[in-house]
Amino acid sequence: MRADSGGGSVEAIQGGERIALEYRSIDAAPDAALVVFLHEGLGSLSAWRDFPDRLCAAGRLRGLVYSRAGYGRSTPRPHQVRWTPDFMHVQAREVLPTLLAALGIDTQRSPPWLFGHSDGGSIALIHAATFPERVAGVIAVAPHLFVEDLSVRSIERARDVYRTTDLRERLARHHADVDSAFWGWNDIWLDPAFRDWNIEALLPSIRCPVLAVQGYDDEYGTMAQIDHVALGVPDARLLKLASCGHSPHRDQPQALIDAAVAFIAAHPARS
Repeated sequence: MRADSGGGSVEAIQGGERIALEYRSIDAAPDAALVVFLHEGLGSLSAWRDFPDRLCAAGRLRGLVYSRAGYGRSTPRPHQVRWTPDFMHVQAREVLPTLLAALGIDTQRSPPWLFGHSDGGSIALIHAATFPERVAGVIAVAPHLFVEDLSVRSIERARDVYRTTDLRERLARHHADVDSAFWGWNDIWLDPAFRDWNIEALLPSIRCPVLAVQGYDDEYGTMAQIDHVALGVPDARLLKLASCGHSPHRDQPQALIDAAVAFIAAHPARS
């Protein structure tokens, strides 16, 4: 990984094919813990805005922010290709490991922290369950463990808003191919085959500490999501935020930064 606060594009593997992922690194002391940021279903590197920098500055941490394929300036999703219900498993088990390896990050010697929001939180949990010795800890913000009716209704509304308002133009600030990003996410979440998607059985395999965060006003998931994290993960702590919707890093950024920095500091790096 580069030593300065730089970035660029790096190759990874997705579905057995090479893809290009945009990334940015955040500098700190060489021995500082590394936090990898995993964005939501409509997010990207730029959509995080300055939140990763603020969190890393507060905790004196290194950071890695990237856009998954189909998002930001990474390889777009071909419009004729529809994601399958295992798309988050592919990201967690194939793409993320090859990205980290391509950037020279030795997860066996120095396991990173994963900070995931929404779909990114689910990907972080799947990765931690699959590679339990290669993750220092997980901060899962509004993660999905299973599909709720509330989530489906909100995603249906998002489809209507995308078609009838300026949402497409606003999202286009963060995506080179905004239809690639939106329809990839929207189509799979509204696919009847996705209703049975569930990652609860993976949680007992997670060996690292997990901080699960959710807002009481989350329009995409109920508190059952993180309550089930506490039931399944051996070492889990919950943070439930008032006056907060699906994006705590926007609605309650300082509370989230304070909790994340304290949680990381309380769990020294494993090696």
